[in-house]
Amino acid sequence: MCPLELVRLSALMQYSQGRPEIAVALIDGAVALNHPDLKGADIRELPGNLRGTCVRTDTAACTHATLVAGVLVARRGSVAPAICPRCTLLLRPIFAEIADGNGQMPGATAGELAEAIIDSVDSGAAVINLSSALVQPSPKGESKLQEALNYAAHHAAIIVAAAGNQGSVGGSAITRHPWVIPVAACDGQGRPLNESNLGSSIGRRGLSAPGKGITILGTDGKPQTFGGTSAAAPFVTGAIALLLSEFPGAAPAQIKLAATEAVATKRGTITPPLLDAWAAYQVMTLAHHGRKVT
Repeated sequence: MCPLELVRLSALMQYSQGRPEIAVALIDGAVALNHPDLKGADIRELPGNLRGTCVRTDTAACTHATLVAGVLVARRGSVAPAICPRCTLLLRPIFAEIADGNGQMPGATAGELAEAIIDSVDSGAAVINLSSALVQPSPKGESKLQEALNYAAHHAAIIVAAAGNQGSVGGSAITRHPWVIPVAACDGQGRPLNESNLGSSIGRRGLSAPGKGITILGTDGKPQTFGGTSAAAPFVTGAIALLLSEFPGAAPAQIKLAATEAVATKRGTITPPLLDAWAAYQVMTLAHHGRKVT
């Protein structure tokens, strides 16, 4: 099944392409901003130690960030999902452009992630996409990360985080935080991928989204396919950005609740239910207009 159809995003995308007032922060690598399918997007670089534009397009950091950017803000009609092309994309790179073509989820320290989260919140991000693995865990670093996640919650910046691709059962300082929406990856039938991390906090508060064979923007200008939770997370991020765009007066916590609870599946396992973007839109329409859309 088409990834967008699987999570019922296609119907919501007919109503909205997003709004420039909704800023989506991408905490990742640099992006190939010269890609033809990204040229019409409103993409802004946040100050930091790393550039937001790729210097080398053959690195894992550039490839990884460009694929996520394409899922979110590529032009409609491109090979990428292009969920919310009229939203503003804020780039806050944390992955250096070093040669590493293994395609695995890049990693960052807890301190680096914490700093990037705070910068994104202070820059007005309404929703933050984290497709990063934690490396070099330490009590001090995780304490800073906890503070940054609390800061995002206090400022109502919704955080969507990839669950990770180690095929393990458990969680991290990110996925365990109550404000974070952890995202597991599934195949075209909605079944969890073997490599996707699962766990009690992921199953209880998270969502599943397509993460197998996703067509994305290649940094060489040619379409590529990609998978894993890094590819799955922006489907949830994009859906939330569209909901924020369609219901600008709604509290972010209400949008978050609609996205995570408007699913038919009961929670109670380590596997989260599948994102249902259209059901979330119906919940919000009923709450704000007293009716559902058929």
